[in-house]
Amino acid sequence: MKGKWAEGIQPRNFRWIMQDRLAVCERPGGQSESHRRVRRTEEINWIRQQGFSRVVSLMPSTHNLHSYSEQNIAWSHWPISDREEYGDRLGALFVELNVLLTRGEKVLVHRRRLSDEVCGFMAGYLLWMGMVSGESQVVVIMEKMTQRPFGALGRRIVSAAARMPAPEVLLASRDDASVAEQEADKVSDQAELGESPP
Repeated sequence: MKGKWAEGIQPRNFRWIMQDRLAVCERPGGQSESHRRVRRTEEINWIRQQGFSRVVSLMPSTHNLHSYSEQNIAWSHWPISDREEYGDRLGALFVELNVLLTRGEKVLVHRRRLSDEVCGFMAGYLLWMGMVSGESQVVVIMEKMTQRPFGALGRRIVSAAARMPAPEVLLASRDDASVAEQEADKVSDQAELGESPP
């Protein structure tokens, strides 16, 4: 490919949340059930050309994931439902997003369209990280960033984020769990080798 076709096409409703680090858009290829494969390919090519190292899908379905693999883009599937309570699981997703960003990944988050789930998730993350001081403020900021109004669902996600333990608490819990898993793996490996655990 040459010229503009080599660069691909920017996905619809693309918005930066953290400049050059974290962005959102609607599903590459379009939000309809029968989106165009050519457009999807061009938009995923644009994502790769812009240096995004990971795409995070919040969709309930696994649409597009195989296409990211085909273009050698790492992906994570974090389905979010409009019927869940947004408790511990939401906190775990914030922790995982923080881990990705801390290790230098450039992340693009999407759902089928730029919906309350996506905007609420992003606003909740900014609030949880302490980048914005209050629920009302983060809603106003996110509305300006995404150029769309916040609905009741987005506000419910933000409220859930406001009630979560501080980042250092959840991150420490994740680190403790990782150490426990590593120790369990060591014991399992020793058992397979016929050794006695310490």
